[in-house]
Amino acid sequence: MKDTSTSLGAAAAGAISGASLPAAVDRATFQAELDELRAREKAHTRESDAIAAARRRLPMVEVDAGLVLIGPKGPLSLLEAFEGRRQLIAYYFMWHPGRPAAEQCEGCTWNNTQVTESSYLHSRDITYAVFCQGPYDESSRYHDFMGWDMPWYSAQPSLGELLVGRQIGLMHLVCYVRDGDRVFETYWTTRRGVEAVDYNYTLMDLTVFGRQEPWEDSPPGWPQQWGAGASDHVTRFDGRPIAQWSRVDAGRSDDLGTGLRDNPEGPATACH
Repeated sequence: MKDTSTSLGAAAAGAISGASLPAAVDRATFQAELDELRAREKAHTRESDAIAAARRRLPMVEVDAGLVLIGPKGPLSLLEAFEGRRQLIAYYFMWHPGRPAAEQCEGCTWNNTQVTESSYLHSRDITYAVFCQGPYDESSRYHDFMGWDMPWYSAQPSLGELLVGRQIGLMHLVCYVRDGDRVFETYWTTRRGVEAVDYNYTLMDLTVFGRQEPWEDSPPGWPQQWGAGASDHVTRFDGRPIAQWSRVDAGRSDDLGTGLRDNPEGPATACH
């Protein structure tokens, strides 16, 4: 069996070995510069609070509460996906129909692997669910392979109505509220806006080397190998989404019922 933990560790060590470091200074100098940065951080926090306040004041648009999803017991309505709660956050998971697990969306896998506890959302009357953009039979096997607990549905029968005016095939986060049996959309975002579910990048951003990705504004000599090569995406390693390796090493089946287990030529489509 492939020792992927060693491979990942070696990749990280290779990225950092010989890397430059910040200037070493005395404690007082360090604290003075940190205090300057802290003022900017606090301004950023206040602006984020102001944006959230504006988000709460957006108007809403009604959505057909009867739009059909597919779940473990067959068809259900959008309203039923609320599970009786007042609000719903739906993650629209990208899907490549007929492709093996190794070729499924590394970005959506990265994000949803971090959604491990819903009790705090539930305490605020919020349900978090994944609305996969592919067929239920294939994608639910992926949900099981990854060992995820969040509700998982196929939104394929109603994608045109659910994502009206938006690009189907991209990851989206969409927020809904219900008023009795009526459902309203209150907010949506895509691309980097979906990082709302991602604490790993937030933690990386606190470290001296950051995300180690080429787009970042870092000093010369900082490691930035993630995403720099042709074979590995920033959330993919050695041909698979990073989080899949621990599942494979644990002996879980990644058979999605497609007849395909792996593609040596790499993913059919890049996920962003």
